[in-house]
Amino acid sequence: MIRVSLVALAAAMLIGSFASAQNTREQKVRGDKAKVEAKGFWIYNDLPQAYAQAKQSGKPIVAVLRCIPCEQCVKLDDDLVDQDQRLQALLEKFVRVRLVSTNGLDLSLFQFDTDQSFAVFLLNADGTIYGRYGTRSDQMHWADDVSLEGLAKALEGALALHKDYPKNKAALAAKRGPAPDFPVPEKFPLLKDKYGSQLNYEGNVVQSCIHCHQIGDAQREYHRAKGGALPEEVLFPYPHPKALGLILDPKERATVLRVEEGSLAAKAGLRAGDVIEKLSGQPLLSLADVQWVLHHVPADGGTVKASVLRDGKPAEIALELPKGWRKRDDIAWRASSWELRRRGLGGMFLKNVSPELRAERKLPAEGMALRIEHVGQYAPHNRAQHAGFQKNDVLVSFDGRTDIARETDLLYYALNELKRGSTVPVEILREGKKMTLKLPVPE
Repeated sequence: MIRVSLVALAAAMLIGSFASAQNTREQKVRGDKAKVEAKGFWIYNDLPQAYAQAKQSGKPIVAVLRCIPCEQCVKLDDDLVDQDQRLQALLEKFVRVRLVSTNGLDLSLFQFDTDQSFAVFLLNADGTIYGRYGTRSDQMHWADDVSLEGLAKALEGALALHKDYPKNKAALAAKRGPAPDFPVPEKFPLLKDKYGSQLNYEGNVVQSCIHCHQIGDAQREYHRAKGGALPEEVLFPYPHPKALGLILDPKERATVLRVEEGSLAAKAGLRAGDVIEKLSGQPLLSLADVQWVLHHVPADGGTVKASVLRDGKPAEIALELPKGWRKRDDIAWRASSWELRRRGLGGMFLKNVSPELRAERKLPAEGMALRIEHVGQYAPHNRAQHAGFQKNDVLVSFDGRTDIARETDLLYYALNELKRGSTVPVEILREGKKMTLKLPVPE
């Protein structure tokens, strides 16, 4: 009787905790809607209204896609909406619309890195894109990628492009991408019949919302269902310039802060202080615009031409990207990597072992040494746990490979090289002892 009572109590507490979390998320979404609509500075989740106002006023449009429950974008967004006077003055010159879900989103126009929780589009009323803003390359920290100053510079750049429009229309044409796999997110097979074209404010708003990262998940699932390997363009979307050794100043549009020695950017001749005005002929307003150009360079490589202002003088630089260049990027920070870990690593979340810990555990200075930070506890993310893997185990060999140094590289190998339904030998180090476990690969 006591056991039954304790189990019932634990279940009740779990259900209550889940309900409380759901209520909190519901409250955030509904509270945001009420607050923004009451202030009247932004149009709330109504893009057609923004188009109509832009056509009538002649102003450009700033459309902000923002995940309301996500805490990582709140500080920047709160500053944007409520505090920064410079941004307020600039935003007054735009028709402003806040989009809080991707339900019904036109994917022929809104193409962006779907692992972001804060993405800005700067548009003409006819759908021409002036530029994009917003990126991150870490789960928690965003200060290296976005700033209020950088957003202000992007807004100023968009206003300048708008002033010259339509004379510059041809130079802006490549800022729109090719036709998408599906016109709106809810048409993807993974999302079809689960979500509608609008949020359900009459019921559970949170459960009716298609989050940005779900578009990426649906796209990968769509390609995976076709069979074969996941294309590098899908697995490594919107490569960060850091993958090329190019570190840009988050407070500027596209100004080089530094270049990593021996990197592709260094080989091209880029230098600290260079202002990249155009990339592949496209005017740049932000780091996100740089990623847009890189996103459309094939995995087999190619030449990207950069128009640079160096010490006040124009220069042309050719950035050569070799075959497989996309795999230099890091995808481990992405929200979508959790699904990739389920498929490729049985739900394990891995981190590189530090040089100090390598020395302590008498591991080679190079080669595989990936420590298990987390093992999935619940299906379908618990295959590794069922196979005997534990937190703090260190992977030193995977399918006989000892040369895979990053979790990103291991994900690529597991997803594209392993046979579905097979079993993979994985050698681990646990409390100073080596052992081999068998990891099942999902069908």
